Amino acid sequence: MSIRNRTPALLPWIVAAALAVHSPPPRAQVVEGTDYRKIASPLPTDSPGKIEVIEFFSYGCPHCNEFYPQVSAWAAKLPHDVVFKRVAVGFNRTQWVNLARAYYALQVTGDLAALDAALFHALHEEHLQLFDEASLATWVGSHGGNAERFTHAYTSFSVNNQTVQGDQLAERFLIDSIPSLVVNGTYVAMANAEHGAGPYFTELLAHTDQLIAQVRSETPARSAAKQPEAPRKSK
Repeated sequence: MSIRNRTPALLPWIVAAALAVHSPPPRAQVVEGTDYRKIASPLPTDSPGKIEVIEFFSYGCPHCNEFYPQVSAWAAKLPHDVVFKRVAVGFNRTQWVNLARAYYALQVTGDLAALDAALFHALHEEHLQLFDEASLATWVGSHGGNAERFTHAYTSFSVNNQTVQGDQLAERFLIDSIPSLVVNGTYVAMANAEHGAGPYFTELLAHTDQLIAQVRSETPARSAAKQPEAPRKSK
């Protein structure tokens, strides 16, 4: 669930919240301040003509690990006019910064699809200490990737830039908890953490779906494109 990852004092609250098992059905319309937060100065997206959804996450975040299967299944079923992107963040934690670098390096080497879920599993189920370049490269090599290519990408200028820019983007959206979902550079989806992890994630995705629909309705070109063409009169 979404937690403030810079505030360890919230951990008892998180444990208590996880004990809850029920959540109310989603509202017919999302409510600002309860179901979403609007960005004061919306940011342009990298996907012109599409509705862009960004997930801010970290491999080191236990809640992102829990969310991964659900958000992956959700993303696989998105309509053609929606683009899903993931942005790895570090929140100035050395270990998380290194894991963000690993995410972008795996994108460069083409190994992300094969090792994405496996890295979550290695960290949270096997409890492997994969928090530096050497251990990550060795792990990548032992799981079918190319350790040398990974190391080259991990230390590259472009991956360093992506890592820095990921945190800068999170800061511009005022993201201080993960996983977080931002819709079209304008809305940050919210949900009630007191419902517990499973219902919380379900509600978060439901609100994201509603925000996608809201963006679609707010864009005349998209709305018009979805309307059937009027029949032409015969001459």
